[in-house]
Amino acid sequence: MKAFDWQRMALDNVPLEFLGEVALRSFYTFVLVFLFLKMTGRRGVRQMSLFEVLIILTLGSAAGDVAFYDDVPLLPVLVVFLSLALLYRLVMWLMAHSEKLEDMLEGKPVVIIEDGELAWSKLGRANMTEFEFFMELRLNGVEQLGQVKLAILETNGQISVYFFADEEVKSGLSILPKQCTQRFKVVPEAGDYACVRCSEVIKMQAGDHQLCPRCANPEWSKASQAKRIV
Repeated sequence: MKAFDWQRMALDNVPLEFLGEVALRSFYTFVLVFLFLKMTGRRGVRQMSLFEVLIILTLGSAAGDVAFYDDVPLLPVLVVFLSLALLYRLVMWLMAHSEKLEDMLEGKPVVIIEDGELAWSKLGRANMTEFEFFMELRLNGVEQLGQVKLAILETNGQISVYFFADEEVKSGLSILPKQCTQRFKVVPEAGDYACVRCSEVIKMQAGDHQLCPRCANPEWSKASQAKRIV
C-alpha cells in the first residue's frame, strides 16, 4: 500500500456515484439511531435535546470510522457530515414552523406531579421508574410529595420542580428510600396514609386494610407532613 495515495484516501475504490449512496446511508443511520433513542427513553440525556444527542451520536460514528480505518475514504465521510448538517438545519427550520413536528421529534414536557399527587401512569409512559424519579426529586431537596406544587419532566430529561410555600405544604407520600419508611397493609394507628404506588392520601383508622381507591394497591405508608428545609 502506498502512503499518501490521494486516490485511496479520497475515494478508495468506489465510483463517484457512491457519494449519493452515502447520503442515503447517512439518512438511514440517522433514522435508526433516532428510533433507538425514542424507544429507550430520555434517561441519561442532560442539557441536550433528544434530537441534538442523535446528531452527535451519528456524527461520532462517522468520525470514528474515518479516523481508525484506512479503508474508509474521506469524501464519503464528508458527505455524511454535510448531509446531516443539511438535515439538521432543515429539521430545525421545519420544527420552527410546525408544532406537531416539534412535538414528534423533541417530545413534550410531561407533568408528573400536580398539587402533591403523582401521575404514575404518565411516569410509566415516559420510560422512567418511580425509583429514578424519586431520586431526581430528592436531589432537588424534596422529602415528601406534599411539598411539590408542580413537577415537570422536561424534553431533555431534567425535572423542573415548583414548591408550595411552607404554610401550604400538604400531607404526602414520603420519597425517602424504602429502608427509611415503613409500609403497611394493615395500618397500626389512625391518621393520614399515602399509597406507596400512586401517592393517594386518605384518612384511615387503626386496623384498616383496604385497597387504594385510585390504583388498587394494598400497601400504605404514613403520610409525611415534613416541610422543606432550605
